[in-house]
Amino acid sequence: MYEFIDSVLSPIIFVITWLLFYFHEGLSLVLPPAAGITWALAIVFLVILIRILLIPLFVRQVRSMRGMQLLQPKMKEIQTKFGHDRERMGQEMMKLYRETGTNPFASCLPILLQAPIFFALFRVLQAGVAQKVPLGYFENHVEALLQANAATLFGVPLWGFFSGADETPNPTATRILTMVLVVLMSITTFITQRQLIVKNTAADNPVVRQQKIMLYLFPIMFAVGGVFFPLGVLIYWLTTNIWSMGQQFWIIRNNPSPGTPAYAAWEARKKQKAKEKAIKRGEVPEEEPEPQPIVRQQPKRKSRKRRKGN
Repeated sequence: MYEFIDSVLSPIIFVITWLLFYFHEGLSLVLPPAAGITWALAIVFLVILIRILLIPLFVRQVRSMRGMQLLQPKMKEIQTKFGHDRERMGQEMMKLYRETGTNPFASCLPILLQAPIFFALFRVLQAGVAQKVPLGYFENHVEALLQANAATLFGVPLWGFFSGADETPNPTATRILTMVLVVLMSITTFITQRQLIVKNTAADNPVVRQQKIMLYLFPIMFAVGGVFFPLGVLIYWLTTNIWSMGQQFWIIRNNPSPGTPAYAAWEARKKQKAKEKAIKRGEVPEEEPEPQPIVRQQPKRKSRKRRKGN
């Protein structure tokens, strides 16, 4: 089975190992080559490069999600009219997508394209680095493979994972570090999904129910599956989540979908900025601050002893 996986993913494995090797070579100019932090940062730079290359697809994903939201009224009409005929309803839906140039599957492209990279990196760390099997570009650089195998981060090898901690030199450190990363990975996944639902999804959007299911399902999946992920894969996925969270925050703030709370906040900021510019140009008089109500201080009543003393 593994031979079949290696043959299918061999081009991706070669590219990943090539990138890891040269990122590590570049980082070794300023960091110790054998240190785990050097290899961990090589994985982080791998994520950054991949996510930069996926930005065009992310833009398509945002446009597709926005288009789907704008089509909701028409989709409801089709469902009401042809709800009794599933085949006809499907045909009308596809016709609507063609006429509007909307692709309902475009929102899945970034995740689908990252899946082979994820599995390829998993294979490189699980078999290549852990078992010292030269895969991809490491076939010509076995010394780098051996170095990656021996490298540790806080005493944990890059190939160490929670459920197989007993196979590592420091099982306790492996369990602690991998569990911390699993928890962080689940939390960042939850925050990213919640940010999308609360701020950039209309309340009447029927997709909200599915998104709420994903809000809790994905973190649970990562928490359960994360105990089998090598440390290097956890670093990869946590970095991906942090990038996604920041990228999504920027999109929601600067280019939100119409009819959402984020869009209302964006319009309010836009009006405020236009007003400030008009005031600077002298087109609009600057508003004077409202006078604060004067609060009269009531005289304190003196005690009988103090009055006699006066």
